Amino acid sequence: MRAVIQRVSRATVAVDGAAVGAIGRGFVVLLGVTHADDRRAAEWMARKIGGLRLFEDDTGKMNLGLADVDGAVLVVSQFTLYGDAHKGRRPSFTEAARPEHAEPLVDLLVSQLRGQGLHVETGQFRAIMEVALVNDGPVTLLLDTASGAAEPG
Repeated sequence: MRAVIQRVSRATVAVDGAAVGAIGRGFVVLLGVTHADDRRAAEWMARKIGGLRLFEDDTGKMNLGLADVDGAVLVVSQFTLYGDAHKGRRPSFTEAARPEHAEPLVDLLVSQLRGQGLHVETGQFRAIMEVALVNDGPVTLLLDTASGAAEPG
């Protein structure tokens, strides 16, 4: 599972010109799922996202998390995070999980974040979405459950 996390002051996601999700201060999470991902990966990613301290305290250090700043999360499924453009000019998406595998894991991650008491908005699975955000900082972080530093266990 891969996530691009951006600290934002506000963000929206729209489908066919209509907003389907919007947040103020918080994180936009662009989330990709691969074939090997399972419940443990989704649970690990939700714990990691919910526990991140990416907001400044009174001394200017990133010591505050979402709960500390009454932040929200906008989760947008993005299979293109598993795109491979090493060969040719057109990316391959063979590493991205099929929708029937990915969607339940995205839903689980969202449920786990909500279970942490966080306000969570989402995009619409399998839709063409327009995401608008104001990256605060900018602060952008990459997480991957397959990396050595991010073992789901």
